[in-house]
Amino acid sequence: MKTFCLYLILLLVGTLPVHSTTHQPTYSVAGFYPLRDTGREVHSMNPAWRFCKGAQPEAWQHHFDDSQWAVVSLPNGMEYLPTEASGCTNYQGEAWYRKHFTPANELKGKKLFLHFEAIMGKSKVWINGKLVNEHFGGYLPVIADITPYVLFGQDNVIAVCADNSDDPSYPPGKAQDVLDFAYFGGIYRDCWLIAHNPVFITDPNYENLTAGGGLFVAYDRVSEQSADVLLNLQVRNEQSQSFSGKVVYELRDANEQTVATATHSIGVGKQKATNLSSKLKLTNPHLWSPDAPYLYQLHVLVKDNKGKTVDGYRRRIGVRSIEFKGKEGFWLNGKPYEAPLIGANRHQDFAIVGNALSNSMHWRDAKKLRDAGLKVIRNAHYPQDPAFMDACDELGLFVIVNTPGWQFWNEAPIFAQRVYSDIRNMVRRDRNHPSVWLWEPILNETWYPADFAKTVQNIVNEEYPYPYCYTACDATAKGSEHYSVLFAHPQTGSKGWGVDVLDPKITYFTREWGDNVDDWNSHNSPSRVNRVWGEVPMLIQAEGYAKPSYPYTCYESLYLTTRQHVGGCLWHSFDHQRGYHPDPFYGGIMDVFRQPKYSYELFKAQRSPEKSDLIAETGPMVYIAHEMTPFSPKDVTVYSNCDEVRLTMFQDGKQYLYKKEIREEGMPSPIITFKDVFDVMDDKNLSRKKRQSEVYMLAEGIIDGKVVATHKVTPARRPSKLILWADNEGMNLEANGSDMVTVVAAIADDKGNIKRLNNYSIRFEIEGEGTLVDDESILANPRPVQWGTAPILVKSTTRPGKIRIKASVLLDGKQMPAAGSLEIESHSTTSSLVFNEQEEAQTNLFTNQQQSTTKQNANCVDEIKRLQMELNRYKLKEVEKQQTEFGEER
Repeated sequence: MKTFCLYLILLLVGTLPVHSTTHQPTYSVAGFYPLRDTGREVHSMNPAWRFCKGAQPEAWQHHFDDSQWAVVSLPNGMEYLPTEASGCTNYQGEAWYRKHFTPANELKGKKLFLHFEAIMGKSKVWINGKLVNEHFGGYLPVIADITPYVLFGQDNVIAVCADNSDDPSYPPGKAQDVLDFAYFGGIYRDCWLIAHNPVFITDPNYENLTAGGGLFVAYDRVSEQSADVLLNLQVRNEQSQSFSGKVVYELRDANEQTVATATHSIGVGKQKATNLSSKLKLTNPHLWSPDAPYLYQLHVLVKDNKGKTVDGYRRRIGVRSIEFKGKEGFWLNGKPYEAPLIGANRHQDFAIVGNALSNSMHWRDAKKLRDAGLKVIRNAHYPQDPAFMDACDELGLFVIVNTPGWQFWNEAPIFAQRVYSDIRNMVRRDRNHPSVWLWEPILNETWYPADFAKTVQNIVNEEYPYPYCYTACDATAKGSEHYSVLFAHPQTGSKGWGVDVLDPKITYFTREWGDNVDDWNSHNSPSRVNRVWGEVPMLIQAEGYAKPSYPYTCYESLYLTTRQHVGGCLWHSFDHQRGYHPDPFYGGIMDVFRQPKYSYELFKAQRSPEKSDLIAETGPMVYIAHEMTPFSPKDVTVYSNCDEVRLTMFQDGKQYLYKKEIREEGMPSPIITFKDVFDVMDDKNLSRKKRQSEVYMLAEGIIDGKVVATHKVTPARRPSKLILWADNEGMNLEANGSDMVTVVAAIADDKGNIKRLNNYSIRFEIEGEGTLVDDESILANPRPVQWGTAPILVKSTTRPGKIRIKASVLLDGKQMPAAGSLEIESHSTTSSLVFNEQEEAQTNLFTNQQQSTTKQNANCVDEIKRLQMELNRYKLKEVEKQQTEFGEER
């Protein structure tokens, strides 16, 4: 019999180490945050699943022998991939997961639900040989009531078949080899076991009730003086007798002070559910906005007629109103939002692990984007992880929530039915997030039937029948006349970029801008720059995003529009993999490991120089986009949001001063270029005189005559050592078996200056309570140095403790740079973990066998390859035609 481990460590006040002063985010589970003493428990099922790629026809059976399978923890993407993993190199097909556990006796009499945040593709879920759910689609919850099938006192087995093969019967539907992203597979998001009493608050994604199920929070009559908080709740009774009691709502502010309450009597017949509508009146509310993302805590308690709490949880809410007023533009909280909203699109695609990011990785993504001054994220092209939505609530990022889809329609009725189901479930899942700005229910760049656009808009309105709900559609798409927000390019540049005549009743927004390709097949572009290509390509990318020398949708053009055109989202925030092209998309302002390019600093320079209380980085900045290498340009580029920039050069302290021009129009801060001020021969002359320490550039940002920001660059000398750091945004690593953090090793000189130009390979080793997410076959470890750095992912175990990472140059030698090391620590998890200790100990032992990617049909003859390439070229012409027809000549 399998053993059982229920590992519960609650993060109480005082358990964080004394030195930790950073913000530690929390994440919702199945749409809520647990509360103590409510009868509701949440257990993480992420650790220790048996895993096998390929068809396993008998693996659904309870007593199937899986002892030779690999052991993995969720989130799991089935494989580790190279950082260059486009062109359909990823595995597509069946994969099987099996989890063994013996439930605690304390769970007897509870309702037990399995909640998978998502499983890629089409999936089936069994428990103890009983099929409990079958799901089509990879981006929304898969939920199963397992109460009748759980066996106490013995081994239970959850079996999941996940199949990410091409399948036109459900969205997105398009085959991966003609898709602009990849169908990474597996159970790539969290899995929870939710236990509660037979009288309980339901789950909206399980109940399948229009505008109902669970908790629905909406708002009306929002102003700085007051706001109505509208509450709708469904409570189900699965006891053998009727239930009577009350529902109590307590709204608490950021200081945990109760600011509003409501009580509602409740009576529910046996085996029935009831819906309750209530309202809280809030006086002088703190209103949510990107610049002040204030979150209240709403406690919801179900009590019996004796006053005992039988179920409950809390939900973070943000009180805000959003209105799109056509010619008057976007209004937030009853006031016009003056500045254009600049944002970016996001795929949840990360180096090596594909879509299988831990919650902290989603939060760090959101923080990096908010640090860059962005205020809108378009979830291209599917609903993204709940942890990312939580982060957007907390950090002040508006979100455009997308229906899964990209350039595909299937005439079979089942496809439309599944599209409609996805739309309903994405609204039900995300409706309570204050960050939701727009719903995008249409299928991206798709020629759908004439009635589709109106139908899906109606579905959103049915599911969200309250104020401040808006949908958006492409201006060139069928059915756009039904929408009050349309996606279009601004009226700049060549004819056809924008809408010729603006409708005064319509508000416009650019859903994708900045990607400047030669055609939609070759994809050569000055905007697509691999960070490792160095300074000049990155400078060109940044200039193209800011204000190129040719007419094009850019940061500048979005600032030159009228209020009616309210902003736009860059394509794309991060580099990511693609199915239909051999090259990854390199247009991100950060790479696949989230290492910044120069364009990231350019975006930071456009944010306000004023400091704020945001968790995200704010305030004045200055950055020298120059490495002082022998091949660096003579011109020195600086990005800054300050009024003046003083650049001090090493030639006898020579100084240059830039004063920002007063601009009534255009982007807040231009690219600052000091012409012809760097000459590597000046460095040589001083170096030969043993005066290397005098060689530097210093940029000072000045506001009101005071230096408020500085950046100093010194040329890297002889490589002497490796330095390491954790790119953790100040967050703790959680000891839950799933959390991950990027650790970066850099080649440096004696003073710590990074040597950008070298070709070493770095070997990583690890000790303590962590593992390396690596595989030699995909060049993850040892890893080649690119632009001075070599990143790797570190994953926690289920035990808190110290983790020591060592990095050394692959080829040892007396004159080679010295090895470096870094010690980090994982901290106790806030969740209870259900797993088998013996199996968890085997996690990652089968990495090379099961996790590394394999190229399929590697022994194909050249002629078959040639024929396949010809077929792909034919199919790609359809992709190229469709993108061109949708006006993507931006």
